[in-house]
Amino acid sequence: MVIIEVSLLSGFIMSSRSRTLLENTTVVKKIEVKTNVVYIYLEKLNDESQTFILQLEQVIQVKNLKPANIKIYDYYQPGGFQISCYSGVGS
Repeated sequence: MVIIEVSLLSGFIMSSRSRTLLENTTVVKKIEVKTNVVYIYLEKLNDESQTFILQLEQVIQVKNLKPANIKIYDYYQPGGFQISCYSGVGS
């Protein structure tokens, strides 16, 4: 099982529409939303490219918004993982 761990940008939440769209894809097994992190569980990865779009809603205005992290790792071997960053559109 593969986990995509998306730290949310400060002042943002994941939209309910985004959750519905992700849950309707065949590769997503489960989604957990915590206070500042979204966990997307995938049964497995293959050689095909996958794109996941999270729509965020800003609930609090934050100045000097910093990028947030995305971690991808194997549930059973969390030591080997990939980290990337993202920032808000237009920031």
